[in-house]
Parts: sequence; C-alpha cells; structure tokens
Amino acid sequence: MESHTRRERFSLWIRPILALGDNLVTLFGAGLTTASGLTMVGFWGLELLAGRSVPPYAGIILYLILPGVFVAGLLLIPAGALWKRFRTRKPDQPVPVLPRLSFSDPRIRRGLALVAIATAANVVIIAAASYRGIEHMDSVQFCGQTCHTVMQPEYTAYKGSPHARIACVACHIGSGAPWFVRSKLSGTRQVFAVLFHTYSRPIPSPVQHLRPARETCEECHWPAKFQGDRFVVRTHFQPDENNTALTNVLVLKIGGHAASGPIGIHGRHIDATQRIRYLPLDEKRLSIARVSYLADDGRRVEFAAPDAPAPSATANAWRTMDCMDCHNRPSHTFTLPERAVDRAMAEDRISRDLPFAKKKAVELLRATYRDRESALATIPGDFAAYYKTSYPAVYAAKQKRIEAGADAIAAIYATNVFPEMNVTWGTYPTHIGHDDFPGCFRCHDGNHAAKDGRTISPDCDTCHTILAQDETKPEILAKLGLTPVAPQP
Repeated sequence: MESHTRRERFSLWIRPILALGDNLVTLFGAGLTTASGLTMVGFWGLELLAGRSVPPYAGIILYLILPGVFVAGLLLIPAGALWKRFRTRKPDQPVPVLPRLSFSDPRIRRGLALVAIATAANVVIIAAASYRGIEHMDSVQFCGQTCHTVMQPEYTAYKGSPHARIACVACHIGSGAPWFVRSKLSGTRQVFAVLFHTYSRPIPSPVQHLRPARETCEECHWPAKFQGDRFVVRTHFQPDENNTALTNVLVLKIGGHAASGPIGIHGRHIDATQRIRYLPLDEKRLSIARVSYLADDGRRVEFAAPDAPAPSATANAWRTMDCMDCHNRPSHTFTLPERAVDRAMAEDRISRDLPFAKKKAVELLRATYRDRESALATIPGDFAAYYKTSYPAVYAAKQKRIEAGADAIAAIYATNVFPEMNVTWGTYPTHIGHDDFPGCFRCHDGNHAAKDGRTISPDCDTCHTILAQDETKPEILAKLGLTPVAPQP
C-alpha cells in the first residue's frame, strides 16, 4: 500500500514534466542542459579535488563551450513547448486564453515548485559557469598556451621574466569593466585571425593599444617615489681563449621626486606634470622627431631632430612619456646572443674555464638552421664536438661541464628564436639602456635641438656615473669587498 502511494506521488510530480516535454525540441533541449550541466559540475568537482587547473584546450570546452550548450538547451525547452502549442492549433481556432492561476490547485503548486527548483539549480550552474569562464579567459594558461604557435615566443619570454608570477591580464587589461570588454572584443578579432591564419609574423608589440602605464604598471610600481641612486655591476666576457671577464661598475641616477623637486632618470622623465611629450616617426617608436620638455621654470622647450616634420602635420601622433617608453618589454624581453651568453657565463651555467666558450657559443647561436628543431638538436652536439676535436684533454677532464654548457646554449636559443613566427635575434628591440639598441639615444643623441641652440645632451653623466669600465679587476669592487663577476641585472 505504501509503495502504491509513493508511485502515485511520483506520478503527480512527474506529470507536469512529461506534459511540458511532449515534443522533440523540448526533450532535445532538456538533454543538452542535463548532459552539459552534469559534465560541468563533475569536472569542477574533479578539478577541486585534484587541486590543479585543467589544460588550456580542455578549459575552452569546459568553461566556454559547455556553458553555451547549457544555456542553449535551456532556451530550447520553452521554445519547444511554444512551437508545439502553435503547431497543434487549427487555423480556424482562436488562440486559447491562458488559464487563471489558482494556488489551491495542487497541479499548479507542483508545477511551480518544479520550476522554482530547476530555476535555482540553473542560476547556480550558470553563475558558476560564468565565473569560471571569465576566470579561465583571464588565466595565464589561456593567454599564453591556447594559441600555442602564435603566443609561444611571448609566453616563453614571460615565464623567465620578473613578472612571471603576475597574471597577463594585470598588465594587459587592468581593473575595470571598460578595458575588460575592450580586450574581449579585440580577442574575438584575434581568434578569427588565428583560425584563418591571418595573424602577423612576428606579432607586433601592441604599443598603440596598451592601457596607460599609470593605470597598470603604477598599480605596483611608483616611479615618482624617490629611490636615490643604484649601484650596478655588469660583467661581460671577451671572445678569447680565456673568456676574459671585463667589468663595468656604475651608479644609475634613478632619482624620483625629492623635496627640491624631480631629479634623476625617473624624476625627469616620469612626472605628474606630464613633463615630456614626444613625436615618434614610426610605430615601434625607434625614431623620435620632436621632444617637448617642461622646464623647471614652467616654460615648454621643444627639441627637434634634423628634418623633423612640422608639429602641426602630425598633431594626433604626439605621446606623453610614461614607463612603457623606456621599459617597453618588461615581461617579454628577448636578448641578443652576446648578452645572453654573458649572463649564462656569469651565472656559471656555461663554464668560464672552457677555452673560447664565449666565442663558440655565440657562433652556434648566430648560425643558420633549417628550423627550430634542427637547431636544438645540432647546437649541443656541435659544442661538444668542438672540444672533442680541438681540445681533447679539456673534453676528457670536463665533459660534464661541456654538456651542461651545451644545454645552456640550446636553452638560450630556445627562449629567443622562433622561426615559425619570424622571431630571431633583434626582432624585438628594447628601449631601456643603450647597449644593444638605440634606447636612450633615440632622444639623447645630441642632434635634437631647440630654437635657442640647446640640445638633448648625450653626456654619460646625465643618467649615470661610471666608476669602472671594461676592467678585469675594478679597484672600486676590491675596496667594497665585492666579487668582479656577478650576474647582470
């Protein structure tokens, strides 16, 4: 008797569902919603228990595609009921008037209860799916690994950068809804570019579309804050048999905003008064035509390069200088082989005791290879073969060091050269400093002159004081008790 009563209650509750789903469209929608909903919830549970994120391509399915399928199924459920209602109505029959709702009718109460329960569950699932979808689109995984070939150079450089623990969106989007929406619209265009292989090779630096540094970089950094001077030791190695180490010691005048006013590099270049504006001649901002400088007396002085275009001719191209005009690749730096090998030798990843290690390493890195895979396969073997042939005694005594150095050289190539994207040595110049690229000398070249004859000085002492230059044993380091060989910053 009790079992019979239970079946009757179940049939009373299931009857509204069967009545609503008495058509293929609704049933198909219910199936989509149920299957996608259970799949999403199941994988969320597994991810929570496993304690690690899913792979990028699986994330696209779980966090972007399946939520869309879930919502599409929900829309098909009422659409099927409406379709059946109008399909079964005879042409000469008037549209039936909807019955009045009476909460005293148990069928109405049961139907509303089912709708309320389903709605609550759907709201929870959709809210969770929306949150996880946005979270996934903002993840480093999504930004760097979804479009593997396209973003491989930038993602590889990012992993070895000082910002490797900062999410991509923190710098490329920042806080606030407007830039989030703008980035997703831009991302949609980029998705189509990837699908149809119309993207640029190499990917250009997005200097024209970056959010102002004061809204991103300066959320963590404070360039106007007075930092004083910075003591810097830089060691590089000669391409001779002994890999002679030469050291430069200098004091960088970082400065900032002092009580007497802005001083030093940061104080003079980054200031709340928008002290410097400039007119670039190219998209990469490698050539600067004009510089407008706000002097301490409140007057603006304009310095122009020879044959610079008239200011009015390119009025919309003027830019207010911020962090990104010098630190233009803070998280995606690609180094030239000479500097990369210097750092590896200073860190003893390439042994300085190996004859001509610097020369041979740079030679292998700058050689031409069929493709990336052949380069990574050839470099270690050729480095070892050089010592096996030219210095057999060294090879016998230091084989492990040679193999470690060979791996380090291959790693340098792997993090800087990507033939599939036309990324090679020097593809992405950096504007900080002036050793490898024009950098500071884009303006500080002595050729940008004002009407009164003043120029933007190229004097070294403007930004730093050199205490030792290309010395094997700098006296200043001996006085301070410091070692002359140290990793470059």
